[in-house]
Amino acid sequence: MQRNRRPLNPEHQQTHLPMGSLILKRMKRLFLILIGLLAFQILVIWTFEDLNLFESVWITMTTVSTVGYGDYAPQTLTGRISTIVVMFVGAITLLTLIVSDFIEYRFYRRERILTGRWVYKMNEHIVIINTPKNGGEQYFLRFASQVRSVPGYTSIPIMLLTREFPEGLPPELRDVGLVHYHGSGFDPEALKAVHAGSARHIVVLAANESDAYSDSLTFDIAHRLCDLNLGSRTTIECVSDNNRSRFESLGIRTVIRPVRTYPEIMVRSVVAPGSEKVLEDLFNYEHDHPHRYEITLDDLNWADIVSALIRQGIGTALAYIDRDDHVICHPEVNKEIEGKGLIVLVKSNNTPSVAIVKEALDRYREFIAKWHEMQSRQPESKD
Repeated sequence: MQRNRRPLNPEHQQTHLPMGSLILKRMKRLFLILIGLLAFQILVIWTFEDLNLFESVWITMTTVSTVGYGDYAPQTLTGRISTIVVMFVGAITLLTLIVSDFIEYRFYRRERILTGRWVYKMNEHIVIINTPKNGGEQYFLRFASQVRSVPGYTSIPIMLLTREFPEGLPPELRDVGLVHYHGSGFDPEALKAVHAGSARHIVVLAANESDAYSDSLTFDIAHRLCDLNLGSRTTIECVSDNNRSRFESLGIRTVIRPVRTYPEIMVRSVVAPGSEKVLEDLFNYEHDHPHRYEITLDDLNWADIVSALIRQGIGTALAYIDRDDHVICHPEVNKEIEGKGLIVLVKSNNTPSVAIVKEALDRYREFIAKWHEMQSRQPESKD
């Protein structure tokens, strides 16, 4: 595998498809002809009429724009004939053709944008390859909402590389600023069209989150990205855990399981690599999992509870349940907790019992009591 190949050129110059290029070239040619005609008319008026250069320019521009103020008018036969030519050839013919081409180009551009065939000039954007099989529209909406709530990402452009919207993106996605290119991630030309080489992040979604065979397509895309030295900014979804090592050996930065109902996990893995591992553990019993303990809390603050559980090797306190059954996450550190339950991140292969948690809290209460007693004795000993 060629690891030292240069990335794609971030300043890709093709801003339109061939038909658009033809229209633009025709417009430029007509503009050059019009400019040449106007320059010739200015020289004729300046030479044959009793007018200075500025006045010659003025009468020429009012003639070609069909305004005709009448403050200046050609007096010689040569000046009048050239003025007629300018009016009919320049104003009526050339300008009409230029305006017609411009309107045609605008319609062409709009049609290409809607059908995902327009090449945008982008830099430092997010490229998302593939579309979820189910609920793709909602997934993209939530992904855009979440990623743009992260500081530094509030206005980041998001480009979709997919074949799922041949007739255009739904209005809801266009309204949040998403654009798309109709193509596939295994197509090198499509990767150039979305400026993968200048993207800040690249996300490769599983084509089918419930079918391990989709990992083959994902692997092909990942292989092409890594050949272009883009693996260090790529996050991919892997359906089968057995395939994770294959993606990691390519040099992919982050590998994550497909979680369609929580695109927030994908956002975290993109903007804070490594956090997806913590979040994934919350959803399974392989390593760690959050466990609820029914236990009375009434005389310890949150810092004491967290410290007690960590010191005894039980786990990390994540939240507590108050008297009204509300789950309170990240409470104030020094405020005394009153509740009837704890949610603790524990080891899945050795989940402590309620008795062990109670014992750990009781020991910490004893420790706190002894520490306060020692503090109260210190002034006496100094006397």
